[in-house]
Amino acid sequence: MTSPLVSNDWLESHLTDPDLRVIEISGEAEPKPYCDAHIPGATFLFWKDACWHKTDRELITPEALAAMFGRLGIGPETTVVLYGEPVQYGTYAYWAFTMAGHKNLKVLDGGRRKWMQENRPRSQTVPHHTPVPYSTPAPDLSMRLGRDDVRAKLGRPERLLLDVRSAEEYLGVRLAEYATAFDHGAMRYGRIPGAQHLYFRCVLNDDNAFKTPDEMRRALAVAGVDPGAHEDVVVYCRMSHRATLVWVALEKLLGYRNIKIYDGSWTEWGSIVGFPVEK
Repeated sequence: MTSPLVSNDWLESHLTDPDLRVIEISGEAEPKPYCDAHIPGATFLFWKDACWHKTDRELITPEALAAMFGRLGIGPETTVVLYGEPVQYGTYAYWAFTMAGHKNLKVLDGGRRKWMQENRPRSQTVPHHTPVPYSTPAPDLSMRLGRDDVRAKLGRPERLLLDVRSAEEYLGVRLAEYATAFDHGAMRYGRIPGAQHLYFRCVLNDDNAFKTPDEMRRALAVAGVDPGAHEDVVVYCRMSHRATLVWVALEKLLGYRNIKIYDGSWTEWGSIVGFPVEK
């Protein structure tokens, strides 16, 4: 098991490596925080532009990834370090780009928050890279599944279904994690029947870095979650962003196998007429 995480120390010492690219994956289309200060050499990408088809709400294809990375001067052998703002967008891009076929992907542990809190080097310069050829890679779709698969195995003991949203979302009190003027995200409140609750922040420290494996195992035990007791584990949230943090924790850091993300998550499930909902 090889961890995809890199530390601030590691990245700072490798910022000038010619075969390394850094990408800030933002939750906002407006790049003001990036323009104010970013990791030196980092390219800005809005998460939807980076990870989704422009009209289909389908995840990035190998063809689209090859075109985007080639434009950014990223070749098939380039190591790409992703960091998120908020933190889950870094792991979401890691998940999406892994499925689209790029092999050399890393995630900055703690994302933008930890880097800035530690007063690491920062820049306002926008990098420009010469485009390079990038042949279409082979996809790996083994880490996702769709609504029909989730519904077909509801209540089956061999599958663990994890809802990693906030307690208010899980209990059907809210649709979004944070209080806003418009509580949006699906047509109905609630959760997928049979889902256990595991709040995504239980695998993170306050600085957004992942906890140690022992700390994460204790958090799982407190929540009554035992991924090893099931044939597979399906993780979801509202739009699958937060779910990717738990996917990284379970599969890449703790070594559990067959961890998958239901990428439609509650936004899709909670809006489908006739699909069962529990509150």
